[in-house]
Amino acid sequence: MRQPAAAPAPGVTLVGVGPGDPELLTVAAVRAIAAASLVAYPVAEPGAAGMAARIAAPWIAADQQRLPLHFPMVEAAEPRRRAWQAAADALAQAVAAGQTVVLLCEGDSSLYASCSYVLLALSERHPGCPLRVLPGISAVSAAAAAACALGIAWPLALQREALLIRPTPERPHELEALLDQAAASCTVLALLKLGRRWSWVRELLERRGLLEAALFARRVGWDDQQLAPALQVQAGVQPYFSLLLIRQSWPEVLP
Repeated sequence: MRQPAAAPAPGVTLVGVGPGDPELLTVAAVRAIAAASLVAYPVAEPGAAGMAARIAAPWIAADQQRLPLHFPMVEAAEPRRRAWQAAADALAQAVAAGQTVVLLCEGDSSLYASCSYVLLALSERHPGCPLRVLPGISAVSAAAAAACALGIAWPLALQREALLIRPTPERPHELEALLDQAAASCTVLALLKLGRRWSWVRELLERRGLLEAALFARRVGWDDQQLAPALQVQAGVQPYFSLLLIRQSWPEVLP
């Protein structure tokens, strides 16, 4: 006879929920959410609905306690640092009270994730708090996979190719240098946080003859997702959650 599962021990689990589609959560993520007594998630403004919570909504039970954590979207470092420390303290307090906590993270929980700073704050301020991290599907991987539905085969990297994932440079000359280095080293570029930079990035790529080969992706996994060759995307400001995949060459396929 199968024994009932033991109640999970108190602790904090960072759960990557993927870029937008609830179906892209891993089995481990769904199980961790189901086992939690407290579901925490970031919000940009007090009272707002968090994107990570919206993604994971089908897997959160109505009777589970929720804890929105305010992570201000500002340039200044100190307000963000205080928010991460306050979040770490709140989560550690819940664990000390015997709760099993998950902290939902958009995309992958270790890749450009605000929740990673909470993890570091927990490790520093509450070293006795049990911690676990569950990876999630990144927007980069999801965009490359979703391109197949458009008839575009876009593997992120092949054979000995390198893959560089980084935020879009702030200035044209920085992107020019990056593209030169990538071309010389057979490196595929994944540029995140494209947003307002798209106007000048598009012009630069057009000048270098890279627009048609580059893949543009916006809000991957959401209902208003857009994926297209960059050539088809007009100049203008794009949302914060937009990215480019740029391949300047293809390797020889070995037998």
